[in-house]
Amino acid sequence: QVQLVESGGGLVKPGDSLTLACAASGSSVRNFVIAWFRQAPGREREGVSSVCLGGRAYYGDFVKGRFTASRDNARNSVSLRISSLQPEDTAVYYCAAGATCGVLDKDDYSDWGQGTQVTVSS
Repeated sequence: QVQLVESGGGLVKPGDSLTLACAASGSSVRNFVIAWFRQAPGREREGVSSVCLGGRAYYGDFVKGRFTASRDNARNSVSLRISSLQPEDTAVYYCAAGATCGVLDKDDYSDWGQGTQVTVSS
């Protein structure tokens, strides 16, 4: 089991960039596949990225190159950088810990953070 805390969200303008962080405690992040999900109001939670133990990242079909996920085992954290933010990126972003590389099904992740709100508005 691992405890996860997201940070870095906020109110940004269209076209801005943002880096979210997922800090782990209680266990080393190097032991888990760490995924990012997001949930917009009235929508299902969707998978953004899954970062495997070796650092390779997989992304959801909608990502189209604007999202970059990476892990920093020394800092026991995983980050998600989002560039060229659009209003449709407005959502609560969650990180989650699991065991299966490359999977973006929320049912495969057992430990979740509380989420960080990202709002994109002019």
